[in-house]
Amino acid sequence: MAAFEYKAINAKGQTVKGTIESDTVKLARQQLKSKELTLLDIEEVHKKERDTKKPLFAQKISMRQLAHITRQLAALLGSGLSIDEALGITAKQLDSAKAKRILLGVRSRIMEGQSLAQACNAFPSTFPPLYRATVEAGESSGKLDQVLQRLADYLGEKGQLHSKLQMAMIYPVMLTSVSLLVVIGLLAYVVPEITGVFDKMGGELPAITRILISCSDFFKHYGLVLLLIVIGLSIGAKALLRLPEPRMRFHYLLLTMPIVASFSKGMNTAQFTRTLAILTNSGVELLQALKISSQVLTNNAMQKAVEHAALKVREGQSLNKAMEASGLFPPVTIHLVASGEASGQLPKMLASAADDQERDIQALTEMTLGLFEPALILFMGLVVLGIVLAILLPIFEMNQLVR
Repeated sequence: MAAFEYKAINAKGQTVKGTIESDTVKLARQQLKSKELTLLDIEEVHKKERDTKKPLFAQKISMRQLAHITRQLAALLGSGLSIDEALGITAKQLDSAKAKRILLGVRSRIMEGQSLAQACNAFPSTFPPLYRATVEAGESSGKLDQVLQRLADYLGEKGQLHSKLQMAMIYPVMLTSVSLLVVIGLLAYVVPEITGVFDKMGGELPAITRILISCSDFFKHYGLVLLLIVIGLSIGAKALLRLPEPRMRFHYLLLTMPIVASFSKGMNTAQFTRTLAILTNSGVELLQALKISSQVLTNNAMQKAVEHAALKVREGQSLNKAMEASGLFPPVTIHLVASGEASGQLPKMLASAADDQERDIQALTEMTLGLFEPALILFMGLVVLGIVLAILLPIFEMNQLVR
């Protein structure tokens, strides 16, 4: 039985979309016809995913949704249901049509005789390599429900960390944007109206007033050109960073910049150790786990370091020594990995290392934002003070001349 996504017109003339399960597309058409639906388009779900070449149009669901689905599957499998029954029940409870059709697509492939890991392979945009490898390990060990529960916890924690960082960045980003718009608006529209009076009166203006008038004239006449230049440079930089060599150099640069390096190393180390922890704890062989874990890293330099470490481990070197040789991982993480290898509790120590890095990232984020916000307010205060002084000083001088 396969899952088909359809688009049709109902008896009221309304366009409806949905997902239906059937053995063949012909039977699916007949089922839709019996419901008084005029079919416009129908396509098998997993074929749509396979034929979608551009990631932008691939079928995806959010990390929070995936964590919720995985937790439900773990609970249903733990209660003794088969995987196809669990998928069917979970799909019925979902509000998201996109998530529902993906689950039904997975279910249809399982009913054709595939394993859950093989069925997930048909939806690479939804189920990342970590997910598929962990599920495969769970099926091999016969503890799929337990593995899915750990996987759900991992996805939930990862999504929670990202949400915290995004929420923490909302206020400073809004404050910066509004501040820049206010300053540009003052220079481009308000200041020219006021300083125009000074030009008519003649006389020598204070230096700060002349600077303000020059800045105002620049934004008024060349503001649009400056905006286009900034947009062009942004597009050019993005295009350049798509090339492997410039992207690698840029990522190495990030690892040397103050504060930015702490964020980049901390985030990537936390993602790497957390992913490696869940993979090794689920029974995935270390070399394969290292290969998959390297794919979650957003910094190419650290990704290359993990790949090099995997080669060293293949040659017989310990993981902690291979990681230490790169010089990119925090000493605490190296120490915890060494302790885990010595005690035979590597997954536990990797999880502890991830917790340690996530706490450091959160503390660093709070400290940075705590310093940034008052610094930005102080800077904007100085800018506004400068504009006010540039306007008031000529007025004071004129008053003195009148007297």
